[in-house]
Amino acid sequence: MEKKTKSGDIYDHKIESEVTRNKVGSRAVKSIYKELSYEDALDVLRAYHAKHGNLVIPRRYIVPKTYDFPEEWQGVDLDKSIYTMHWWTLHIKSRPERVSELNKLGFVWERLQPEWNLVLEALVMYYTENGHIKVPSAYVVPFDDNTWPKATWGIALGNCVHRIRSRHDFLRDEDTSHSRRKQLDGLGFVWDVSEIAFKNFYNALKHYNRLEREQNYSSTLPYTRTLRVPSTFVIPSGVEHGWPQDLWGYPLGVKCTAVRQKRIYLKNNPERARALENIGFNWFGNATLGWLEVVHAAAIYSKLHGRTLDVPAKFVVPSPPETHRDALLLNMEEPWPWPEKLWGFPLGQRLKDIRLKNAYMTGDSA
Repeated sequence: MEKKTKSGDIYDHKIESEVTRNKVGSRAVKSIYKELSYEDALDVLRAYHAKHGNLVIPRRYIVPKTYDFPEEWQGVDLDKSIYTMHWWTLHIKSRPERVSELNKLGFVWERLQPEWNLVLEALVMYYTENGHIKVPSAYVVPFDDNTWPKATWGIALGNCVHRIRSRHDFLRDEDTSHSRRKQLDGLGFVWDVSEIAFKNFYNALKHYNRLEREQNYSSTLPYTRTLRVPSTFVIPSGVEHGWPQDLWGYPLGVKCTAVRQKRIYLKNNPERARALENIGFNWFGNATLGWLEVVHAAAIYSKLHGRTLDVPAKFVVPSPPETHRDALLLNMEEPWPWPEKLWGFPLGQRLKDIRLKNAYMTGDSA
């Protein structure tokens, strides 16, 4: 039922209930909102200001049932009731004296704009501070941090990013979706999270490959040795170890096992598998790989020594002399009989382990 206030505003005392999905929240909530007179709204805003010192009302803020707030507003979604263009049009438009009253309380006028604008503003700010918008899922724009626009305080930005990526929130309107996607692309928005995860894994393997080569080899030829990462290997922290800081603590060994056994990152992405093969990723596991290396090296040794396999225990597969390497690069001599992936392989010790310890004779490689 409509009723006029002293100021002539028309309002409805009826309390309306609806189930709404908060624009920046994480789940559907039952919100109760009501349209009261400007004077009643001003009372509850003053009460909020007295309690909190500002009008940066959290999203989905339900007025508590305490003596601090007018009884008729208790249980009401204050943000949804106040920070809307509907409320502004009904009570504030063309009323400069009311604008002045609200300014004194610190009314956040920017909150009246579409929620997309605020989310985008928060993403821009996050990019400014971090150089990317790979926002952690639990990240919420902090309150009382003046480096952030007040209108963005309390936005569950990580959840917004997740919903944009998984449900295309804010992008379903044909009239605005294209321009909004361009805005996100301009900030480097990551549409496929698995691509980030794969790039981290790939970059970690490449760096492992480079460090291993620097530590153990001095070849000037392209490095193709199959990578053997211990299953328990975790990238160490500290600049002295030579790893980029963003990879410190990364469980590379566990990830290698998961890629081999569960094909993580690779489903429906054959180009990723090829990229791993190009840097020597080990698809068989270290034990199986070790056995295959023994067989390969033993076959070459036997061929070079009249089909006999009397390998000295200290024999290590040799790399070509420097002069021979230069000749190989110029295609001036016969190829070196040992493939580069076997250079430095301790064939003698491996065969000794097989004879004395039954190495490779049990388990997956048996």
